[in-house]
Order: sequence, then C-alpha cells, then structure tokens
Amino acid sequence: MTALNAIPTVDPGLALEIARQLERVVDRISGQMTSSIPEVEELCRHVEKYRGKMLRPVLTLLCGAASKGGSLQDGASEAHITVAAVVEMINLATLVHDDVLDDADTRRGAPTIARMRSSEVAVILGDFLLSQAYHLCSMLDSQKTSLRVGEITSTVCEGEMLQLVRRGRVDIEEKTYFTIVERKTAALIAVACELGARHSGADDETAQRFYDYGRDLGVAFQIQDDLLDLVGDEGVVGKTLGKDIEMGKVTLPVLHHLKACDARERADLTTLIRAQIPLNGERSSVVRRLHETGSVQYARNVAADLVERAKARILPLPGSGAKDQLLVMADQVIRRDA
Repeated sequence: MTALNAIPTVDPGLALEIARQLERVVDRISGQMTSSIPEVEELCRHVEKYRGKMLRPVLTLLCGAASKGGSLQDGASEAHITVAAVVEMINLATLVHDDVLDDADTRRGAPTIARMRSSEVAVILGDFLLSQAYHLCSMLDSQKTSLRVGEITSTVCEGEMLQLVRRGRVDIEEKTYFTIVERKTAALIAVACELGARHSGADDETAQRFYDYGRDLGVAFQIQDDLLDLVGDEGVVGKTLGKDIEMGKVTLPVLHHLKACDARERADLTTLIRAQIPLNGERSSVVRRLHETGSVQYARNVAADLVERAKARILPLPGSGAKDQLLVMADQVIRRDA
C-alpha cells in the first residue's frame, strides 16, 4: 500500500504513474538494503515489512512532478528514484532504532527486530541501514544532495536526543515539544519534498516552499502519531500503543492536559510519567481524562492549523495534478488512523 492508495486521488493517471515509479524505488531499496551474510540479509528482508504508505518517497516524487508542471508521464529521473529510496531507508533505520528506545513489541503488525533478536542487533542493523542509505546517496552526480541528507540526518538525531534527555520531565514548554518534533520527524519529510523539487530544477525560493510545506506537514503528522498512541486502535495502527507515557515522553495533548487539569490530577499524571512503567490497561482512563480537559481536541486543532499552513505554502505555485494531490495528501495526514 502507498500513500496514494489510502487517500482520494485527484488524478488517476498521476496516481498510476506514481505507483509505477514507487516500484522502481522499492527495487532500488531492496538492491541496496542487502548483505552477503545470510543472517544480516534475513534481517533486511524482515525490515521490509516496516514499509507502510511510503509517505516520504511519494512526497519526493510528487514535489518533483509539481516543480516541473505536474507531469510524470516521462518517468521520474534516476536522481528522484535514488533520493526517494534514500529518505525511505533513513526512515526505516529510525524506526528500527525507535523500537529499541520505546521497548516496542510490534511494528506494522510484525515483531520488532529488538524482540526477534536483541536490542544490540537492532541498533547495529539501524546503523547498517543508515550506512547503506549514505552509500546510495553518494552515487548521485552532485554531492550537494549527500551533504543535505547528512545535515538533515544530524538534525533528526538532535531531535531524538533532546527528547531522550527530557524523558520523564513534565516541565517542558510547547516550544520545546515543537523543537523536538520539527527535528526528529518533520525535517526528513521536509527534505524529501525539497530534494524532489531541486532535482526537477526548482530555484531556491520554490525549493524552500516545498521544504516549508513538508516541515509543517511533518509536525502535523507527528501530532497525529502522538494522538494515535493514545486514542488509536492497536490492531489498526499495527504497533504497541501507549508507549509515549510509558517511556516518559510528554506529547502535545499531555502538555495541554497538565496545564488544564487540577492539582491532584496533575500530580497523579506526573507520577505516572516519571515512573516510566507499563500502563497496564490505564490508557483508556488517561484518554478519558484528556478528553475531559479538551486536550485531545486541542492537539487535533493545532495539527489542523499546521495542515492549512502547509497547503498555503504551495498555493502560489502553478496549478497541476501533482500540486492538487499534495493538497489532498496534507488533509489526509490528520485523518489517518494508522
């Protein structure tokens, strides 16, 4: 399934062409994500199950198409396919690492690498995927893309480290939350959009528009992820839920709730966050209390505002099927249930 399979399609022809190009992306990933060591090869094939809607590669291709008039009928360039594969491989590596950090049991309905083997194996496998992604990126004619990908990957790591050092702390401000999210999640989505445009010949101003679109979209995407961790259906989402509070991560709805609730509730939830222990069925109770203070709706409203801001970034660009699809995809980011 791709991102375009799960949302309304404004141009069936474009959607079909994107699907064809995604097959090339998947082939490139599979060709790069391989090893002559059978045990490593087995793990690489298992990680392929982590691929979901392939949002980042789809955005790379659509932003590339929107930058050159909205057509992909002549096929995406080799550079677009490589960039799309690189950003997806980096995303897969972060998922493998995240499952270690979150002590997660499942991902996309399959056991995590950490559960299948060990946390140590998962850490090194994630590093291996990053190494293979950089190797693939270095094959591009210009090293500007490699430099940009390296810069953004460092940004992702900074965001993750900032979240880690703030675990268990309830005194963080919304500004810090957004700093974390913009770095650990939105930056990779944003650069996927930017590089798609740049490899279609976009000038700096246009490339920046696509980067800003992707950044706003990425923050909204993470807020929706944070909400799904609380209110989602584990069978639909396909991974262990309730992990944010269990791991001491204070997300936007929880931040709002801590400010809106009374002193006793604040003390109880603070104790739960600082304890960093399994919720043991308490997730539904926590969610009910978040609804009572309007904190779930507050986070949804913030995400919706970010989606509108993302759409506004690209509205001045010439009309095209690809642009229209990007606008529809923005809305879907906060409507998804997985």
